[in-house]
Amino acid sequence: MSPFLGEVIGTMILIVFGAGVCAGATLKKTYANNPGWIVITIAWGLAVTMGVFAVGSISGAHLNPAVTLALAIAGSFEWALVPEYILAQMVGAILGATLVFFHYLPHWKETHDPAGKLGIFATAPAIPHTFSNLISEMIGTFILVLGLLFIGANKFTEGLNPIAVGLLIVAIGMSLGGTTGYAINPARDLGPRIAHFILPIPGKGSSNWGYSWIPVVGPLLGGSLGAVFYKALFAGEVTGLFWLVLGIGAVILASAYAFGKKQQGEMDASKVA
Repeated sequence: MSPFLGEVIGTMILIVFGAGVCAGATLKKTYANNPGWIVITIAWGLAVTMGVFAVGSISGAHLNPAVTLALAIAGSFEWALVPEYILAQMVGAILGATLVFFHYLPHWKETHDPAGKLGIFATAPAIPHTFSNLISEMIGTFILVLGLLFIGANKFTEGLNPIAVGLLIVAIGMSLGGTTGYAINPARDLGPRIAHFILPIPGKGSSNWGYSWIPVVGPLLGGSLGAVFYKALFAGEVTGLFWLVLGIGAVILASAYAFGKKQQGEMDASKVA
């Protein structure tokens, strides 16, 4: 199996289990309906664990464009392979979401909540706030990348890496996931969101494209910051890339803050009117 196909399969497994638990928890007339946040976070952790076990020896099981980009920045992955891996992850995410759709086929008509149906495929903020939503995704992915690099630096975890990574995902979900649903993975959010847009889901409503850039930009930026932070503090390497990533991050955050302020002003004005 090629690394490209490995990333497709691994990401597909991730989404089948991850979106699958969201579907079971959300859709009506399933035995798994409304199990709570703990069940969902544990299932997502196990989803990552199984994806890593499946293809870790084939592709390294990145399963996440933010991780692929961060590893390239950290110098442990070839830049030339980054586009190929990201494409594979997107394909796998769309395929995984499609399998979840067919698995729960009769339950979509029984559920009359468009937002809940979208939540099976993609994330949304608990409180819409552009700046803080972006910050949440950045912090979650920053911690994810640091955790992955910490795990990789410890030889005693060899063979147990998939379990350690899964536990890291559970910890992030329980501790930091309540604000935005912790996409922390552009493919995990954008791929299934595309599937939601394309698939003939009864009563599905909007795919919320206005929010879709945050779970893409936030993880990519947060993961990149995690990589340069690790190199600077733990490897003692402060390169031009460190300052470039920080500069890009500052510009994006400033733009998000200004956009959020404008958005809030418009909302306040509409309430007065």
